[in-house]
Amino acid sequence: MKIAIDGMGGDNSPSAIVEGSVMAVKEFGVELIITGPEDAIRSELEKYQYPKEKITILNATEVISTNEPPVMAIRRKKDSSLYKAIELVKKGEAEGVVSAGSTGAFMAGSLFIVGRIKGIDRPAIAPVIPGKNGPFMVIDCGANAECKPLNLLQFAVMGKVFFQNFMSVNNPTIGLINIGVEEEKGNELTKSAYQLLKNSSLNFAGNIEPRDISSGDVNILVCDGFVGNTVLKMYEGVAFNIFSMLKKEIMSSTMSKIGGMLLTPVFKGFKKKFDYKEYGGAAFLGVKGICIKAHGSSDGKAIKNAIWQAKKACDNKLIDKIKNELEMNPINQQ
Repeated sequence: MKIAIDGMGGDNSPSAIVEGSVMAVKEFGVELIITGPEDAIRSELEKYQYPKEKITILNATEVISTNEPPVMAIRRKKDSSLYKAIELVKKGEAEGVVSAGSTGAFMAGSLFIVGRIKGIDRPAIAPVIPGKNGPFMVIDCGANAECKPLNLLQFAVMGKVFFQNFMSVNNPTIGLINIGVEEEKGNELTKSAYQLLKNSSLNFAGNIEPRDISSGDVNILVCDGFVGNTVLKMYEGVAFNIFSMLKKEIMSSTMSKIGGMLLTPVFKGFKKKFDYKEYGGAAFLGVKGICIKAHGSSDGKAIKNAIWQAKKACDNKLIDKIKNELEMNPINQQ
């Protein structure tokens, strides 16, 4: 198995990309192809001891930045590290690709270069997020700001296949993010999507209000990309602020500092549950290849776990299983 890595994606490239790649090779035994300026990538690799045959470099002279128009950047910069990494999947020279670079460019490249799965109108970003009672998925988290009801049904089907294979949850529950639990609540999109989900063979749990999202009681939460991206960023911001406020309170007095020291193991465990590095990245579901988007600020550990996610998706033949699900339960005409 070979996985392509965008060597110049993310805030900490290429150092964090190379570090995470070396960690992944040692822990998972995967073969990697890192794309980017050969001299820069090789210089970083020389800092580590690892099985040399497990990592190869594909030279790429261009870099796509996060402030470039995504579609235009993919079309114009065909010698970029991101384009070449995605192209390896298209050519069949890699089974999956990981990038911490521009989300828009990665999605555009995955769609235009690799292509969509037959039966899926729009790919979606599907991160797994920690919750009070267990991890859950939100799909879509930013790929599609405007959706049709059918798109949300397709997101739910893809989310089901992913969750079953990654989280080992049989017949996961699926909820629709809405402003109320009643069937008639919401706008035209959510009301129509509710009926499609209700009449499908999916394990539909109904509408889920935003205040109940973080419980993790529902495995997969479906929404359009505008809502999903808002939920994700709000979730990240609240978690960050809670940790910051807690730290400030602990440092406010001698007694609270002592109490904080006694509770250090508790805080470490709590922080680990809410650390994006533990999940590595979010899958782009709906394209004909394994595409994992790592966080832009990923360090080596996050990159390593993103590679693990790509490996697991390949091992589980995720794309084939999504295709099989669509063949058994055609949804395009619903």
